[in-house]
Amino acid sequence: MGKLRLVSVGAGIALGALTLSIGHAQAAESRAYPTKPIRLVLPFPPGGGVDVVARIMAPKLSETLGQQVIVDNRGGAAGNIAAEIVAKSPPDGYTLLLGFSTVMTVNKSLYPNLPFDPKDFEPITQLSTSQYVLIVHPSLPVKSVAELVRLAKARPRALNYSSAGVASPLHLAGELFKSRAGIDMVHVPYKGGGPAATAVVTGEAQVVFGSVAASLGHINAGKLRALAVTGLKRSSLAPELPTIHESGYPNFNVTAWQSYLAPAGTPREIVNRIHSATVEVLRVPDIVKAVNKAGNEVTATTPEQLAQIIRSESDVWAKVIKFANIRAD
Repeated sequence: MGKLRLVSVGAGIALGALTLSIGHAQAAESRAYPTKPIRLVLPFPPGGGVDVVARIMAPKLSETLGQQVIVDNRGGAAGNIAAEIVAKSPPDGYTLLLGFSTVMTVNKSLYPNLPFDPKDFEPITQLSTSQYVLIVHPSLPVKSVAELVRLAKARPRALNYSSAGVASPLHLAGELFKSRAGIDMVHVPYKGGGPAATAVVTGEAQVVFGSVAASLGHINAGKLRALAVTGLKRSSLAPELPTIHESGYPNFNVTAWQSYLAPAGTPREIVNRIHSATVEVLRVPDIVKAVNKAGNEVTATTPEQLAQIIRSESDVWAKVIKFANIRAD
């Protein structure tokens, strides 16, 4: 029995030494990071707004980190395919997710068998945000959020609002506005934001939430009337427009945003390295200009701030989805 104890103690010492050795190796690897190319997985196909931001950032981030950042588009399933790939990747900093707002804050409440959880990621930083704008047909006798709400209350279900589809950001924005304002408008889904805006231009619908950048042409031409933007601060693209937040609905905040996330368990040293490199890139004037031209505003955050954004917005959308009984197509 004594020999068995000695062997057990010896094995424990050996195991402890091995664990210590592995720990030292991992720490050394974290300090040396990165030593090979980094894969940035995108939740959408090439050509869209998220892809544009990723490709604006990638070359300069590659230069700053000293290793190539390879953009890998893995669209499909509302972004869930890309998120699952990254969630199940080794937490070593070499596979990152270009996290989009709805993927990280909406999908968990829409899909009962989601193959990942927002907790499966280490937040690194938010990159940029873009706002939406509340728009009406020019024939509608309203020129402010307050006037629209009064009209909708006087004519329940008489107004239609179009969206890019069921459970799209534009649909969710509409349902949040309805719940906060205490009004009832009829949702009419279309196949994309362009057709949704066109429906209001032609009068098929009277109200829509649209991208600020994509809507300015119709607004400036007088084909649509803008009432307010959906962020907490006014948009630099249309600074004359008030926010819904300042129009009587405090903390109304709906934006599309992009971020960097790593698999849960990624060492803090690596998260910090990516964060500092990203913030450095987001301070480059040419990068800021390119991001703005794409209709976004730079909004670098700390990992903790991004984690809080994900938590708070997830709570908001969970309530909206339940309130409106939204089901994914």
